Amino acid sequence: MNVSPLGIATAPLACNVPAQRCPVSSGQLITACRLAWEQGGQLVALWGSDERDRERGFCLRVLLKDSDGLTLLEHTLPDGGARYPDLSAIFPAANRMQRAVFDLVGVQCDADDQRPWAWQAAWPIDQFPLRRDFVASPKWEPGEEDYPFVRVAGDGVHEIAVGPVHAGIIEPGHFRFQVVGEKVLRLEERLGYAHKGIEKRFEALPLAEGYRLAGRVSGDSTVAYAWAYAQAVEAIAAVAAPPRAVWLRALCLERERVANHLGDLGYLGNDGGFAFGLAQFSRLKEDLLRVNAKAFGHRLLMDVVIPGGVAHDLDAEAAAALRAQGASLVREIRVLRDIYDEHAGLQDRFRQCGQVTVELAAKLGLTGFAARASALADDLRCDFSMPPYDALAVRKITQTSGDVAARVAMRFDETFESLRLIEALLQAMPSGEIAAPPSGFPTFAFAIGAVEGWRGPVIVALESGPDGTIRRCHPHDPSWQNWPVLEHAVIGNIVPDFPLINKSFNLSYSGHDL
Repeated sequence: MNVSPLGIATAPLACNVPAQRCPVSSGQLITACRLAWEQGGQLVALWGSDERDRERGFCLRVLLKDSDGLTLLEHTLPDGGARYPDLSAIFPAANRMQRAVFDLVGVQCDADDQRPWAWQAAWPIDQFPLRRDFVASPKWEPGEEDYPFVRVAGDGVHEIAVGPVHAGIIEPGHFRFQVVGEKVLRLEERLGYAHKGIEKRFEALPLAEGYRLAGRVSGDSTVAYAWAYAQAVEAIAAVAAPPRAVWLRALCLERERVANHLGDLGYLGNDGGFAFGLAQFSRLKEDLLRVNAKAFGHRLLMDVVIPGGVAHDLDAEAAAALRAQGASLVREIRVLRDIYDEHAGLQDRFRQCGQVTVELAAKLGLTGFAARASALADDLRCDFSMPPYDALAVRKITQTSGDVAARVAMRFDETFESLRLIEALLQAMPSGEIAAPPSGFPTFAFAIGAVEGWRGPVIVALESGPDGTIRRCHPHDPSWQNWPVLEHAVIGNIVPDFPLINKSFNLSYSGHDL
């Protein structure tokens, strides 16, 4: 990222992609973000840290991405009363991140929207869980919160409240629809019901063991989070995982991608009134998860990726089973895709439903496969190719219509590409060791891991403390960027289409509600 016109001194940032670290003043922060936006850059993550024990007040960190790599802007605030500039006018996705920073760290920005985000009366409003002097207490009684939703007024306008408890077995989220008849005028989301205190919990763990918690930030992305965490640990310790371990990590990541796409293709068929699709894709996903368990010891591949490598090797019998299953999946999914594409009822529900134009996607910072469905061609596996992806020639897949049909097509295309990659990984898998455990961690070292998960880029920012402890860990899910886009995608559609539009994004509550 070209920030030299600002006169900002930069330093290399330990990361698996090209990255630099820049301390900035308040004015430089807003100018650097505006310059990044003008050059096509994106907001990747925004979080805060309590640095008072090191006599540095508080630190706001803003991670940006452009075609050159990542840039981490670090803005120091002398105390909790200091404010930083509102970045949401440049990057709309910053709104909720800024509100969460205040709820958790207690530093505020100059924004009009000061509503709480992570806080839901689960702890006293004048307490901030990510401050160093915060003491968790089981004696706090739950309070009540009256969240000020935005409402639309006018003749014939009424409100439909959905959640936070849902009829299905899904995580909690509150949705307020303002509608005329069945047409949606506005949707506002209220998340945070799955807040688990994950970032605070990291502070009590050793660096070498934090991968277990990282892999449980969002259960459907356990490989992506564990790999990003492992990358950060390895950067801090200045070690590299053995080549075979890296290839096994990619194999697991692609199988995680296939499993999630298969599940969603079934649910999307069901939400479109085609229960046959749910039955068939559920069968295929179940078969894949069972082979995962036989090959790696866990259906969802939890705790397979560890700092320094992987915990499970792949024997010849398991490799043969994976290859046989891959060939079978290609044949069956081709048949099912033809059925989906030729089913008039499904296509009538999918096409022009929940549309996100390329202009809106770019403005709101849409990311991951949903962005690629709106013609934004971003994929860390291709843009900043790391081993083993630099040897695999990953095909970057995009669609242009940005509707449910495009997001369904993306899932089919990416599934086929992942199955191709799995076969290539199995064919060229190097031999050798599967782990080189890191040790001797320096104190106050900082690093970032970045992995293209199935939903989008997964980021883990990690800072070491004394004696191999975790001083601060911030995991970031692409759902932070994509949840606000869903509010726009549903406008102008009818209420019964919301489950279909929502599932076409399939965003994470757990990964968002840390």
